[in-house]
Amino acid sequence: MNITPTPVDQNGWQKQLDHFVENHHPQLAALAWGVHLEGESEQGTLGIDLKPTPHFVFCPKSAIELLNQNADNKLQEILGIIDGYKPEIEVLMICISPNRIKLIYFQPELAPPDCYARIATDKRSLMSELEKAMSELIQLPENM
Repeated sequence: MNITPTPVDQNGWQKQLDHFVENHHPQLAALAWGVHLEGESEQGTLGIDLKPTPHFVFCPKSAIELLNQNADNKLQEILGIIDGYKPEIEVLMICISPNRIKLIYFQPELAPPDCYARIATDKRSLMSELEKAMSELIQLPENM
């Protein structure tokens, strides 16, 4: 599959990210479930940091709460979604760019445990594969 990056502008990365997520629902669901099984998501959520290149990170809930305080409680809704997150039926990730946070939140066609069972690779390999695909598709403007 040959994917051409969409044009880069200040918010173009958001469209590129949306396109990536739409095309990788099962893999993202499998990864989210794999992280959940390891207990890494107990007090936080999986995230995507776009700098210097897109890569997965763990976002502790305490760090998101601190960011919310520093952002005049503008992330309160995201904290509520994290509190109500049901990893067995939905996927929740936070994408971090230099000047924005974007919520990735969807319910895949197959439940995350089923996606995880169908993926014929380990969590680390899946993560590397997805990071490579993100790096090919998502491009930030030079000045970000």
